[in-house]
Amino acid sequence: MADIVYVYENKVYLNLTNECPCRCRFCIRKNGDSLGSADMMWHEKTPTLDEAIAAIDKFDFKNRNEIIICGYGEPTCALEVLKGVCRHIKEKFGFYIRLNTNGLGNLINQKNIVKEVCENIDSISISLNAPTAEKYNDLVRPEFGIISFSAMISFAEECCKYLDDVKFSVVDVISQEDIQECKVLAASMNIPLRVREYTAE
Repeated sequence: MADIVYVYENKVYLNLTNECPCRCRFCIRKNGDSLGSADMMWHEKTPTLDEAIAAIDKFDFKNRNEIIICGYGEPTCALEVLKGVCRHIKEKFGFYIRLNTNGLGNLINQKNIVKEVCENIDSISISLNAPTAEKYNDLVRPEFGIISFSAMISFAEECCKYLDDVKFSVVDVISQEDIQECKVLAASMNIPLRVREYTAE
């Protein structure tokens, strides 16, 4: 059975689903079954809300006040579970919640989910990954094709209407030139950009 709650680099994460519409060339899912304190990251089936809540309630959160929702999948693929665990965490623990997402939730769910997601979290980090639609499509390989980049950008823009803490991220597997172009794009949208160091773990 896969771990739902795990610790990575001294932070608590939730692994809610393994579903993802992307096949990123740099995805760490290809590197192993374990991550941080989790012995197994691959679910036999997507956890139910009750299963996720049970795992959260069982976990020892001593000296913790933040949870990051990011596992071996895209959390918005399990939208109702995502919203349910966020409500539970807020009501029971009052923790700060950050969502890491590819920003394709509207395409995944075939509707605009931005408001319902943002009203349940405090912070969101969106994977920008590339400065243009063509480069994004080649690197991320989303099942939705070339429209994915503009959908992700629109998702980020709308998140800014509901959250004060919206960030972009890129992984340093791309060129320095592309990173610089991503910085320019993010700055034009008034969204901070974090450059993440690639790790094989």
